[in-house]
Amino acid sequence: MKNAAVLVLLQRHLARALDAHEQAMTEAAMEFVVAQSDCLLRTCVPGHLTGSAWIVSPDRRRTLLTHHHKLDKWLQLGGHADGDGDLAAVALREAREESGLTRLRLVEPEIFDFDRHWIPPRKQEPGHYHYDLRFMIEADPDAPLQISSESKDLAWVELDRVGILNSEESMARMVRKTPRVARNEQ
Repeated sequence: MKNAAVLVLLQRHLARALDAHEQAMTEAAMEFVVAQSDCLLRTCVPGHLTGSAWIVSPDRRRTLLTHHHKLDKWLQLGGHADGDGDLAAVALREAREESGLTRLRLVEPEIFDFDRHWIPPRKQEPGHYHYDLRFMIEADPDAPLQISSESKDLAWVELDRVGILNSEESMARMVRKTPRVARNEQ
């Protein structure tokens, strides 16, 4: 069962030192995954799983953000699982597709951050939740970028300036966590 691997990831994430809000969202996600066998598909109307890439520079001082076309805000890169139970692979795929970067390194196979956020209704699509498993991915900030149709722009942003572009707590939490993840020299 594809959902079993997701549950294991969420359980391991829950065992980490999380703030109360992230802990509550992670617990809710586990209940959601158990209750919704189709949670990996975007057709799951209450919500569905997504995989995001918190792309950082090797020195952990910058992150790559996209100015999301539909949502009109600066965010980490990522997207729908579309049936794939390997959310780290989803995050890597989305990072490649949305940035044009080819040399990406998953910092660790564990969830870096978890967030559940509301996606407002648009056209034929009802409002729904994204249960977003976020993975830290390392990339070279000097590598060329290619803006996809999903973005208005891409930019490497100093961590202390992320809040200027997007002041949401979800983004601030990832910024706070970033320096705590040790660099793995390879």
